[in-house]
Amino acid sequence: MTGNGTAGRQQLLLVDGYNVLRSGSRYRQIAGPDYTDDTFNTAREALINDVVNYAGRDWHAIVVFDGGRNEFSTGEAESVGGVRIMFSPAGQSADKVIEKLAHDARERQVETLVVTSDATIQDTVFGFGVDRMSANGFSREVAMHYEEARLDDTPKVAEKNTVAARIDPAVLAKLKALRDDVR
Repeated sequence: MTGNGTAGRQQLLLVDGYNVLRSGSRYRQIAGPDYTDDTFNTAREALINDVVNYAGRDWHAIVVFDGGRNEFSTGEAESVGGVRIMFSPAGQSADKVIEKLAHDARERQVETLVVTSDATIQDTVFGFGVDRMSANGFSREVAMHYEEARLDDTPKVAEKNTVAARIDPAVLAKLKALRDDVR
């Protein structure tokens, strides 16, 4: 599923950050089996970069991480590459934030896609009429997005563009005749 919608139509991509990191094959490979702080941070950075690249200009995107157990989490968002990154506020789960954002977006008639493998969130947002994509589905979509971009950048054989190719054949024949008469 791509973000190419009707021209001028708003689209929102909501990503369940930690769920995708734990469930998406692309990010499990980065974090490895031990999930050290360093590998987890590397996976989180990869996810954010992937969302930035995938969303592009087609989607407004928000990645929500669970900050509910952090007493200092305010729920404020920061922007990275045009994507809003937020931790749920203290005492509130990322799930509830995502459900509220999805519901509010649909109320405003914004086409919304939620990326999560959490069955409860999927069921809840489906009831709002919101599209869903699993973490592995997102991993595959991102890989395809990068492959398409790579193929678009593959050098192509340039077509030889000469003046002769752009001149009317009758005029070209007269010019050749003139050239041959001069010799």
